[in-house]
Amino acid sequence: MRIYVMTDLEGVCGVMNYRDWCEPQSRYYEKAKELLTAEVNVAIEGFVAGGATEILVLDGHGHGGVEAARLHAAATLMRGWPSGWPFLLEKGRYDAVAYVGQHAKAGTTFAHLAHTGSFATREESINDVSIGEFGAFALCAGELDIPVIFVSGDEAFVQEAQSLVPGVETVAVKRGMQSDPGHALPAEGYARHNTAAIHLSPQEACRRIRVGAQRAIERSRSESFGVVKLAAPYRRVRIMRSDELNPPRVSRTEHPHRIASLLNEPFRFDSIQGIDPLEYAGGGHL
Repeated sequence: MRIYVMTDLEGVCGVMNYRDWCEPQSRYYEKAKELLTAEVNVAIEGFVAGGATEILVLDGHGHGGVEAARLHAAATLMRGWPSGWPFLLEKGRYDAVAYVGQHAKAGTTFAHLAHTGSFATREESINDVSIGEFGAFALCAGELDIPVIFVSGDEAFVQEAQSLVPGVETVAVKRGMQSDPGHALPAEGYARHNTAAIHLSPQEACRRIRVGAQRAIERSRSESFGVVKLAAPYRRVRIMRSDELNPPRVSRTEHPHRIASLLNEPFRFDSIQGIDPLEYAGGGHL
């Protein structure tokens, strides 16, 4: 079984906030990468124990998060965004998709470091279905008939994944404490908004991830995991928060038959100053 593993950094156990942990200049950035790489490696151990024969890890954090020198020998590592969405995920080349270290979509309550692409995004949807970074890639995988079998990250993200992909194996490694979605906040304020969380110990998080990854592979032999699909044509709406240079604004793009092509379309923003952005977008919450 051939597994494609997408990774991110904000959903890792022990990563406390963005400013101190997730950028190259952050004082704990190297520690954050160490924590992510440990979670990735135990997931690989679980996949191999369950019978995986090939594993590709895509380092999906913008600044980088996986330590290549410490990556498990059973996997290969891809860094960068080759040829756009779906980042070399190919039908017939991979049998399943997995996620490690993922965070919830923008505006999620009781999430930790929730955002979609950046902290400037307030809401994103495709065909009126609210999605985050995970949802966009899960839809690409579904377009190729590739199931998502395993995810790990904060508890709110795990619930998001379960809502979109029924039956997916999940592991929650921390739980956000912020009950306010922060819809009215500008980008800078939202980046500081949902930093409170209760974390497992990294050792316990790794133990659970290894068990969950192996169980996902073993379940896949006898169970059908969800493949997420939407009906064409496709319409994408992304609503942005205000920032120092811009008022709230919205981008609407369309594609007649392919989600990956839709996601590769450039954003075309219009101002929506003075209008409720979610009413403008037409809703679409999971």
